[in-house]
Amino acid sequence: MPVIRALPPELINQIAAGEVIERPSSVVKELVENSLDAGATRIEVDIEQGGARLIRVRDDGCGIAADELQLAVASHATSKIGSFDDLEHVASMGFRGEALASVSSVARFALTSRAQGQDTAFRIEVDGGKMQAARPAQHPQGSSVEVRDLFYNVPARRKFLRAERTEFAHIDDLLKSLALARRSVEFRLSHNGKPVRILKAARDEGAALQRVAEVLGEEFPQQSLRVDHAAAGLHLSGWVGLPTASRSQADSQYFYVNGRLVRDRIVAHAVRQAYADVLFHGRHAAFVLYLELDPAGVDVNVHPAKHEVRFREQRLVHDFLFRTLHEALAQTRAGHVGLPMQEAAAVPTPSYGLSSLPTHASSAPAWPNSFSQSRLSLGVREEPLAGYAALLGEPAAAQAPLAYAANSPMPEAADDEAPPLGFAIAQLKSIYILAENAHGLILVDMHAAHERITYEKLKAGRACSNLRSQMMLVPLNVAVSAKEAAAAEEHADALAEWGLELSRSGPSGVVVRRIPALLEGADVAQLCRDVLAELAQHGSSRRLQELENELLSTMACHGSVRAGRRLTIPEMNALLREMETTERSGQCNHGRPTWTQLSLPELDKLFLRGR
Repeated sequence: MPVIRALPPELINQIAAGEVIERPSSVVKELVENSLDAGATRIEVDIEQGGARLIRVRDDGCGIAADELQLAVASHATSKIGSFDDLEHVASMGFRGEALASVSSVARFALTSRAQGQDTAFRIEVDGGKMQAARPAQHPQGSSVEVRDLFYNVPARRKFLRAERTEFAHIDDLLKSLALARRSVEFRLSHNGKPVRILKAARDEGAALQRVAEVLGEEFPQQSLRVDHAAAGLHLSGWVGLPTASRSQADSQYFYVNGRLVRDRIVAHAVRQAYADVLFHGRHAAFVLYLELDPAGVDVNVHPAKHEVRFREQRLVHDFLFRTLHEALAQTRAGHVGLPMQEAAAVPTPSYGLSSLPTHASSAPAWPNSFSQSRLSLGVREEPLAGYAALLGEPAAAQAPLAYAANSPMPEAADDEAPPLGFAIAQLKSIYILAENAHGLILVDMHAAHERITYEKLKAGRACSNLRSQMMLVPLNVAVSAKEAAAAEEHADALAEWGLELSRSGPSGVVVRRIPALLEGADVAQLCRDVLAELAQHGSSRRLQELENELLSTMACHGSVRAGRRLTIPEMNALLREMETTERSGQCNHGRPTWTQLSLPELDKLFLRGR
C-alpha cells in the first residue's frame, strides 16, 4: 500500500483546474463573473486563436488592493463569503475562491489591478504556479487578467482543444448568455484583434429587449410573450417564444436563477409540460427567463462549474413555473400576436401574470358587437361530443353543439376598426381562408383552426364536469420501485380525483382497482408506471391529463370541419371571430400554425413595388 501523503499545492490546483477549466470558454466565464462581482459596468474580452494563445479580460470594477493581489491568486481565498451563513445566502456569481488559482496553474497568468482610491496600479505574474512579486504598473481603476498559452504545461489537456473557430464559438455563446444576465453592463468581444460583438448597456425595457434581439435574433421580440409574475416568494420574468416560433434544437433557452445561468431538470420538465399542448413534436421552445427567490431557498454549491442548482422547495418551484408559463401561452390567440415588425416595434409587448388571466376560452374578451360576425351552422358532426358526454355521465342534449348559429350580413368597417384577423374575402382550394385586416393578407388553415376551437371546448367541458371512473374487472398488480410505491401511497387521494384508484400491495408493488373511463383500452400498467415515476421525481404528474388530452385531441380532429368543405363568407368570418377568442388558437392541437400574416410591405416586395 503506497504511503499516504499530502499533495503539493501545484498538483492540487491542477486537479481543481480539471474540474473547473474545461476549455477556454470556462476561463472566460470565471474571469467575467469576477468582473461582474467587482461591480464592473464595462467588460472587454480579447481572444487570440480561440483562447488557446490569449484570453484577456478588462473591467472598470472596484479593483484589488496591492497587498491583496497575491492572496487573490491563492487557493480558496475570496472576499465574497466569510462564514457558513454566507454560503447559505450566496448572492455573488463566484464564491469558491479557486478560479484564479486553477487558471494560473495551467497557463501563463498575469493580473493587473488598481483599486478604487489608489494612485498606482500593481501587477503580478504567475507561470506554471510560480508567482512573482507585485510591481507597479499603469492601469485605470479596475482589473485586467491575461491568460496566455492555456494548458501549455498540461499537454494531455491541450490536445483535447477543438478547432479555433469552435472554441471561439463557445466563448461567444457564453458571453451572450452573461450579457442577458447583466443587461446594465456593456460587453465587448474581439478575436485576433478584430471586434466581433459590442453589446451596449441597456438602461430601459426597450433597450433590454433590443439586447435580447441581438442574442436570439431580430424576430424573437415579435415572436414572444412578456412574462412577469410573482407569488409565494418567487418572481418569474422574461420572454417566452411563441409555439409557432419553435426551433429544431434547444439552443435558444436561457434560464437564470438569481442572475445565474443554470441547467436544471425541474425547470426543464416544467417548461416542457407548459408547452406540451402547443408545441409541434421534435421542436424546442425559445425563451429568456429570470427566476428570483430568496438565496436561502436555492443551493448553488452543487457543481464545480456552478451550472446546476438545487431548490429546497422543488415542487413549489416546478408548479409555479408550469402554471405561469401555461397561462401565458394560453393567451396566444390568433390575430393578437405576430404583427409586422414595424408595427410591433411601436406596440408594447403584452405582459401576462396569473392574477390577470382568464381560466378558459369562454372568459376571453369578445370583439365589439358592432363588428361581431353572425354565426352560421358549419354542419359539424356531433358524435364525438355526444360520446364524451356519455363518459361524463351527462345527456348529449345538454352539451353545446359544435356549430355556428344565426344569420346576418357582415358590416363594413375601416381598416383601423377591423378585428385582428380581419374579414374573409375568399376560400382557396377549400383548405385555406383568405382574409383582409389592417396590416394586409391573413391566411388561415380552416381545419387546424376549427380543430383547436373544438379541442378547447372539449377541455373546458371536461374541467367543469366530474369525470367518471371504471372499476377493473380483475384488479391489476403492477411491479414498481419502492420509491414509486411510496408515491402511490402518498398521493392516493390526488390520483383518485382523476379516477385512478391505486393501493400499495407491498414494498415494490401496487394494485390498480379503478381507471378513468375516458382511458379505457390504454396500457394500464405502463400508465401507472409513468404516473408514479413523475410523482416520485417531481412530486406531481400530468400524465393522466396528457393522455386524456390526447384522446380529446383525436375527438376534436374528427369533429372539426374538413379540408374540401366549401364555406360561405359568413361562415368563414364566424370561424375567424371564434379564433380571436379561443385560447392557444395560434396553433392546432399538434402544434402546427393555424394562421399567418402577409403584410403589405411583404406583398409589395414580392411584386417589386416601389423599386
